[in-house]
Amino acid sequence: MGDELMAAMEAIPVVTESGQPILILKEGTSRTRGRDALRANIMAARIIAEMIRTSLGPRGMDKMLVDSLGDVTITNDGATILKEMDVQHPAAKMMVEIAKATDNEVGDGTTSVVVLAGELLARAQDLLDLNIHPSVIVEGYEAAASKALEILREIAVKVSPDDKEMLKKIAKTSMSTKSVAESKEFLADLVVDAVLQVAEKTEEGYRVDLDDIKVEKKAGEDITATKLIQGIALDKEVVHPGMPKTVKEAKIALLNCPLEIEKTEIDAKIRIETPEQIRAFLEEETRMLREMVDKIVNTGANVVICQKGIDDMAQHFLAKRGVLAVRRVKESDMRKLAKATGARIVTNIDDLRSEDLGYAKLVEERKVGEDKWVFIEGCKNPRSVTLLIRGGADKVVEEAERSVHDALCVVRDVVQNPAVVAGGGAPETEVALRIRKWAEGLSGKEQLAVLKFAEAIEIVPTVLSENAGLEPIDTMVELRASHEKGNLWAGVDVFNGKIADMYELEVLEPLAVKEQIIKSAVEAASTILRIDDIIAAGKIKEEEKPSKPSEKEEEESFSSSSSF
Repeated sequence: MGDELMAAMEAIPVVTESGQPILILKEGTSRTRGRDALRANIMAARIIAEMIRTSLGPRGMDKMLVDSLGDVTITNDGATILKEMDVQHPAAKMMVEIAKATDNEVGDGTTSVVVLAGELLARAQDLLDLNIHPSVIVEGYEAAASKALEILREIAVKVSPDDKEMLKKIAKTSMSTKSVAESKEFLADLVVDAVLQVAEKTEEGYRVDLDDIKVEKKAGEDITATKLIQGIALDKEVVHPGMPKTVKEAKIALLNCPLEIEKTEIDAKIRIETPEQIRAFLEEETRMLREMVDKIVNTGANVVICQKGIDDMAQHFLAKRGVLAVRRVKESDMRKLAKATGARIVTNIDDLRSEDLGYAKLVEERKVGEDKWVFIEGCKNPRSVTLLIRGGADKVVEEAERSVHDALCVVRDVVQNPAVVAGGGAPETEVALRIRKWAEGLSGKEQLAVLKFAEAIEIVPTVLSENAGLEPIDTMVELRASHEKGNLWAGVDVFNGKIADMYELEVLEPLAVKEQIIKSAVEAASTILRIDDIIAAGKIKEEEKPSKPSEKEEEESFSSSSSF
């Protein structure tokens, strides 16, 4: 059937008898086919990988990204670099996608996944030059990836999900590659405490929702002033100057309704004829607001946190009763407050009961930098906590936040999937060694693709040694020899410039991150290798604006109009 269709297509002339060409695609559409299309896509993806490979590892460099508005981002986080770069090429966008997906799934390894995907495509190019079909390469890569995952699970070390020391080592390894490396010991403690505080034990194991950890950042002081609050910090201030700024043994009411007189659903007119009626009308409003405040205070609440607005008169009554109030709090913060304090969010004041109130040891307004914040801390068993990150400058704080996010993610990964491998390129070298041995039993062109996968995965230790200023070829020869002798965790010690046992050096990474890197990189490479045709629609032309007359034309028109 396919042959018949091809023959029929060949029989159709591309021009009519009168010589009129037949247009199938819209005018302005460009089309690239076959190996040219594939080569262009591979080149675009490799350029992206080359761009960020220098930021891999503890000795990796940072990138400064300036957007169209002039905002500056300084980072070495792969996902952030690609997100801020505004990539246009469709194949290069695939690399941005895998970095984002890896960031969302495991939170770390975003640079590694792009570098590995780029290297897989570079090795695939060698095979394409030998006229090996892309489908064969894809099958070989997928078979090798399955084997690699099997090897990783086999060599991974099982750990206890609540082993604080082990989790600290994981967090420190993640932060070693970031700008906050000098303070990693201090930050690792906070990160581990935060994750274990919000971890929930289930029948299958632990479950951690990172949304329960509120990460707030504020420039000022230095990174060592960062602290973990057993509760929630709100970047809001107390609504009325007459209210107390500190409440101890706080009983907290969370309201998702306005402390205001609601307007009517339909337009209504009130006809007032005498001054007494105006007064009665205003007094009724005041009485209603006083009743609302009385209902809240009668439950025993001495702190009110409201998602909506609080009327000026209601603020006055709350202040008189010694109640601290905060208004217009975000919905996400309200949910976190409910988890932290044990309160129930109430949508109608009439439904508020004393059992709906939450508890905190201390609610206090404090100055953080130039702003006033409200801290709700000392909750009995908070299921939601806050990490307040400080730093010398805005850019420092932003990068510290990204580093802490990665550390929180890797600790969560190990708590949920308690297995680790060493870092420093050790697992990649071991996987490459075992895959080469496994490939000996394969036949045909698939074996070549599997061997190329083994070469590609060694890009991680190669780039680590490159970025540390070592000679990559010598390093890789020594590293392979060490693994041949059975040194499972031999990796690149970038600080001392030699091969060392990375497990002993406590450079540890979650198994989940390594698995995700291989899965995502192979999927991205396979997707790009399967494309043999690029059909790009022409760009929409802007309406041509009337051109401005030249000076010469203006002079001519002036002289003609001024001639008598």
